[in-house]
Amino acid sequence: MSERPNNIKLVDAPDGYGGSGFFATSFEKVIALARSNSLWPLPFATSCCGIEFMATMGATYDLARFGSERPSFSPRQSDMLLVMGTIAKKMAPIVRQTYIQMAEPRWVIAVGACASSGGIFDTYSVLQGIDRVVPVDVYVPGCPPRPEQILDGVMQLQEIVKNEPLRRRDSPEYQALLESYGIIK
Repeated sequence: MSERPNNIKLVDAPDGYGGSGFFATSFEKVIALARSNSLWPLPFATSCCGIEFMATMGATYDLARFGSERPSFSPRQSDMLLVMGTIAKKMAPIVRQTYIQMAEPRWVIAVGACASSGGIFDTYSVLQGIDRVVPVDVYVPGCPPRPEQILDGVMQLQEIVKNEPLRRRDSPEYQALLESYGIIK
């Protein structure tokens, strides 16, 4: 049996109690660890940020190392929406519908200046940030952001997911957030 190379870092175990042949922790921490290391991305790319995401999925940057190796192009089979590029106001309802079709729990990353704030396109036809139609968990700056920045955004989202209480999605605060966007659960 071969030994594990020294340069491979394993995910840290959640807080708990361990001994010879056993480890005990809370169910909530196990679920959070599993969720944070198996995010399935749904890329919603419209511009140059989508090209940077393609590079992030490639062998050089390898988003699969973070448990996101299966990009899904079906909202019902993904839990991480990555909106990349310029979103026209006519596309806003599609972004919202895509978000609504995703199963809970779901998270959103706004990749690049255009998805985050409209970028340089301060015009009547461009949505000035997707946070006007869906709640955003992580913003990745840049025009376009480098693949390293996208990886950093995914790692930030993993920390959010890892520390999110299991029942947060049922809280009155979360329900009020969805209602403020006109999304009824």
